[in-house]
Amino acid sequence: MYFDQSEYTIRCEWGPEGLHQLAPISDVLIIVDVFSFTTSVDVAVSRGAWVYPYGWKDESLLAFASSVGAIPAIASRRDPEGLSLSPSSLLRLQTGQKIVLASPNGAALSVAAGEIPTFAGCLRNADAVAAAAVQAAAARGGNRISVIPAGERWKDGTLRPGLEDRLGAGAILQRLPAEARSPEAEAAIAVFAHFRGRLEETLAACSSGKECADRGPAEDVRLAAALNASPYAPQLIQGAYQSQAKAAASIG
Repeated sequence: MYFDQSEYTIRCEWGPEGLHQLAPISDVLIIVDVFSFTTSVDVAVSRGAWVYPYGWKDESLLAFASSVGAIPAIASRRDPEGLSLSPSSLLRLQTGQKIVLASPNGAALSVAAGEIPTFAGCLRNADAVAAAAVQAAAARGGNRISVIPAGERWKDGTLRPGLEDRLGAGAILQRLPAEARSPEAEAAIAVFAHFRGRLEETLAACSSGKECADRGPAEDVRLAAALNASPYAPQLIQGAYQSQAKAAASIG
């Protein structure tokens, strides 16, 4: 139909409805939630941890964490000792630790992805995730890759597209085959290209960045803006994001 970008193999669409439209015709999904779920996932798996996504931070999260033998990362972002959705709080994780991260955006999309190979993408791991996604699609005999920027939520629960997620999506998409990109994918790439030289400044000044800095450590913005600082591609395997691949050579 009109909205599934099916004429193209490299696609980009926002949020839950974007996932609903694109997932059935995709070989690989890439979820992008720069502030802060997928950035936090990258920080965690870079340290050898496993991250179980969970859609909502409610009482059921504790039972779920117990069932998988994981630590619920539910501390306040301002708690200097606790684990939370703040990327900087996860810098202390060690190899083999398991955590549960709740988010109504990136985590909820991850849970909804089902059995389709799914990666957590952000600015930190853009090249690594793009390369791993191409390899994962090829392993299934395909080439259809959909990037889903999560966005944020207005107070009424509706989707608020965030500049940070468009930038993250563009950083990944510009590493995917140029001849196969949808106009929506090209638009994200154009935004990323415009701001590439001043990512940290832009993230700090945008609406979501100001919210992030107000809720938690200023270091979270710096971590989110660190383009290709990570060589890891977190892949969702048996319900948990794990480090399955490192950055490959240029893929065009």
